Amino acid sequence: MGLIDGLFGLLFGGGRNVIKETAEVFRENAEAGALRGHDLRVATLEQFAAEFALQRKGLFDRAIDGLNRVPRPAMALGVLGLLVAAMVDPIWFASRMQGIALVPEPLWWLLGAIVSFYFGARHQAKGQDFQRSIAATVARAPEVTRNIDSLRALNAGAGQVRAAADDLGAGANPALEDWRRADDR
Repeated sequence: MGLIDGLFGLLFGGGRNVIKETAEVFRENAEAGALRGHDLRVATLEQFAAEFALQRKGLFDRAIDGLNRVPRPAMALGVLGLLVAAMVDPIWFASRMQGIALVPEPLWWLLGAIVSFYFGARHQAKGQDFQRSIAATVARAPEVTRNIDSLRALNAGAGQVRAAADDLGAGANPALEDWRRADDR
C-alpha cells in the first residue's frame, strides 16, 4: 500500500494533477479557454464603450454642429419654396426674379465660389460621373446604329426567305410549311 500511496501522492498530491497538467500541454483546457475568451470579450466591450461614450460638448460646439447641418436643407427647402411661390403668385415671383437680375456679376462669382467651396467636391464628382456616362452613351451610338441596320437586314432577309418558300409551292416541303404556319401565328 505504501508504494501505491506514494505514487498517487506524487501524481495527485499537494493540490497537483500531473496527468491533467501533462494533457494540457497537448490540448487546451476548455474551461480555461472559455474564461480567457470571456475576459477578451469583456475587455473589447469596455474599450468600445469608452470610445463611443457620449462626450460632453459645450454650448459653442453644439451650436456649430447645428449650423453645419443647416445649409443643405435650407437650400433645398428654399428652392421648393420658390417653386411653390411661382405657382401661387407668379407676379410676386417674377418681381423677385427681376431683383435677382440686378445683382452685380462679381457678387454672383462670390456666391458661386462659396457654394462651390461648400458643395464643390461632391458636385465635381457627380458632374464627372455624368459626363463619363454621356461619353459612354455617345460612344455606343455607332454600335447601336450597326445593330439596328443588321436587324433590318435580317428582317428583309426573312421576307425573302418567306417569298422563296411561297415560290416552292404548297406540299413541296413539309418543314417549310410548318415553319410558315408557325411564322404566321
